[in-house]
Amino acid sequence: MRGLHLIPANISLSFIAKKTIFFGVSIAIILASIGLFFGKGLNYGIDFQGGIMMEIRTAEAVDISTMRRDLSTLGLGDVALQEFGNPTDVLIRIQKQEGDETAQQAAVESVKATLGEGVDYRRTEFVGPKISDELFWDGVMAVALALGAILVYIWFRFEWQFGVGAIMALIHDVTATIGVFALLGLEFNLSTVAAVLTIAGYSINDTVVIYDRVRENLRKYKKKPLGELLNESINQTLSRTVMTSVTTLIALLALYTLGGAVIADFSFAMIFGVIIGTYSSIFLAVPLLLHLDLDRNPTNDDSTDEAVSDAS
Repeated sequence: MRGLHLIPANISLSFIAKKTIFFGVSIAIILASIGLFFGKGLNYGIDFQGGIMMEIRTAEAVDISTMRRDLSTLGLGDVALQEFGNPTDVLIRIQKQEGDETAQQAAVESVKATLGEGVDYRRTEFVGPKISDELFWDGVMAVALALGAILVYIWFRFEWQFGVGAIMALIHDVTATIGVFALLGLEFNLSTVAAVLTIAGYSINDTVVIYDRVRENLRKYKKKPLGELLNESINQTLSRTVMTSVTTLIALLALYTLGGAVIADFSFAMIFGVIIGTYSSIFLAVPLLLHLDLDRNPTNDDSTDEAVSDAS
């Protein structure tokens, strides 16, 4: 009995023939994202902008939604609440207030007055510009090191051409995600950096699956034109790629709709990342191999032009 296939196993779509269109779309996405980043800018969260952090403990379990609604009426700007550890422990983050230390202390007193009695304030800290700047550059470094490590892995696992193609696709995905956050004004914080790193891991997994089929076909089809070979490799793995993306999106949509405001931006970043990562793996990473002087004779002298079975 055959399993469920969202895409027919014997499908034959023309991807490589339309690569110029896909390259044009990707270039437009990158340029628009860069323009939005430098023009409109990102809505940096407390992690990167500085602000107030308060750790509280209550006698009973906290209703996060009610507390968030009460604090949002104070006019303090961006206020983020996160439950951690026990249901009675809450971390409150408030954006940096205009003015000096007196303004920050006034914001703290407003929060205390709103929360009322019976609250244990275990920690109150001000995240200054120096710490927020360090967190920002640590996030940039984390993304850069992840991309570098992926490049090295793909280089050794396949060939340098595959590594370059994969990194160009990943840079496309990361840039597009940042562009969407700038366009929509969503909060960009350490959770978003974690989402970007997760997106990179998901995207490279899709790319490696297709690249592995390309390498297999290179060994089996010595004389087939490279464009035709690459197109066949994409079609052979298309069912698996789409199925993986759809099942991942179902879980992420559940998180986005039911997870609440705390993880909404993270979930949105992941949803967009899965979509753009799937796009880049199919329409960008593989067609780029046509322009990277790919070796047509990888190490397998006994291979012949035999048919390749359909991907499951």
